[in-house]
Amino acid sequence: MSYISYQFFLFLGAVLLGYTVTPSKYKWCVLLAGSAVFYWMNSRWLTVFLLCTTTAVYAAARMLDSMEEGFSLAKGHLEREEKKRLKALVAGQKRGVVICGLAVAFGLLLWLKYGAFFAGCWQHLPHHWRLPQPPVKTRMFLPLGISYYTLQAAGYLIDVSRGKCKACRNFAKLALFLTFFPQITEGPIGRYDRLSAPLFEGHPFEYERFTKGLQRIVFGLFKKLVIADRVNLFVSAVFEESGTAPGGILLLAGILYTLQIYAEFSGCMDLVIGCAELFGIPLDENFARPFFAKSVSEFWRRWHITLGAWFKDYVFYSISLSKPFMRLSKFVRRRGNDFLGAVLPAAMALFFTWLGTGFWHGAAWKYAAYGLYYYLIMLAGMLLEPLFAKVCGSLRIHRQGRAFSLFAMGRTALAVVGGMLLFRAESVSEWGTILAGIFGRFSLRETLASVLRYDMDRKDFAVIAVGVVILLVIGILQEKGIHVREAIARRPLPVRWALYLALVMAVIVFGAYGRGYEAVDFIYGQF
Repeated sequence: MSYISYQFFLFLGAVLLGYTVTPSKYKWCVLLAGSAVFYWMNSRWLTVFLLCTTTAVYAAARMLDSMEEGFSLAKGHLEREEKKRLKALVAGQKRGVVICGLAVAFGLLLWLKYGAFFAGCWQHLPHHWRLPQPPVKTRMFLPLGISYYTLQAAGYLIDVSRGKCKACRNFAKLALFLTFFPQITEGPIGRYDRLSAPLFEGHPFEYERFTKGLQRIVFGLFKKLVIADRVNLFVSAVFEESGTAPGGILLLAGILYTLQIYAEFSGCMDLVIGCAELFGIPLDENFARPFFAKSVSEFWRRWHITLGAWFKDYVFYSISLSKPFMRLSKFVRRRGNDFLGAVLPAAMALFFTWLGTGFWHGAAWKYAAYGLYYYLIMLAGMLLEPLFAKVCGSLRIHRQGRAFSLFAMGRTALAVVGGMLLFRAESVSEWGTILAGIFGRFSLRETLASVLRYDMDRKDFAVIAVGVVILLVIGILQEKGIHVREAIARRPLPVRWALYLALVMAVIVFGAYGRGYEAVDFIYGQF
């Protein structure tokens, strides 16, 4: 059941009606029932894997709470040394519980999503490297949203172990936290300490909140149907003949694919957050105008924010602040290199963070290369920052000025387009072929002569251009601190509804759907 299908909106309306008429105390039960039905309709028997993950983290978190309560009761009757020994013992037991819970959650993810990939890698190993027993080939069955709910479940368990939140004592409520139907397919990846209260406490119907949710839903549909799905016509046609297309066409396809994936993914987030807003449930923002970023690091702080925050909190900090890396940092500093001592732990942690981020996107070597592509860019930025600052100072370049900011935005956007080309390519070798084609077959005349041969005409390009201008204007206003929806809400009623109806009509008239168009699945919904 796609988010852009009429069945989904009928389903959403039914759940919202049931939520509205149900007493506040039991509203969360309506959300749980709706989420269970939605998940079952999309995954059927694969729902058992979601139940296994939920059960594992529920049991592990409850055990952690019991251990902490037992330690709190016992320590009051112990001497100082005995208290230290007991604390160390309990800490070790808690680590074991966390490891077991995470092993179940990530074990299922590795088996279901990466089993066939690992089996293929095994087959390509030299015979003298393999163990005697043959590998088991695994057919890929992917439960809906497994990459998202696994990280959400793991984050919950780690937060309980760190004392950031208490373990949920109600299994059904934890299941709702992991399966809330608007966000189960593509996120955003929620945190229990922020999301639990809005999910579990009932919210009465509010007209203003309801209209704001609808506004965001329609804006998400505008991004998806008017921009992303229309751009897909050109992008798909070009990449079908990427080996022979002119270099300028390949570059334009890379730029438009970057626009496509942004409009589609951020549009889906608008739709998801708008759906949750209908119920009075605030979800975390996942995008913050990433193409205004002046560096690749800043870009990833603005793009897929909840995924980056998850890897930062649970992977990057866990590695960079670990005792071995802290000792390594001190050792380097004692040798007289303070800069390298400060950068080394971060650089090592960043490697594992981006390797994990790359593989999170899919079970293929190109995704590992995708993560390492951004790692190398960020690493170069970290290592060359002192030199770059010195050069800019010598040349009296004002790095906060408008001219340099525009240059930095353009430089970052080009780096992102290079990464998106790798993301779109079937393999690393095809990515290399595409880059070679861009630089080796680039001809402005040939590009202009052939641009209309790839399933889009002048009207299509005009619609996309208008859509991009709308996104750009809204982005500039938001960058200046203007809350666009609040500003619209202060307009007179006729003006407000004229804007709303114009957006609805734009989706209906200019949306790429119906006869002549193929339905395009959400790209990030495949992870």
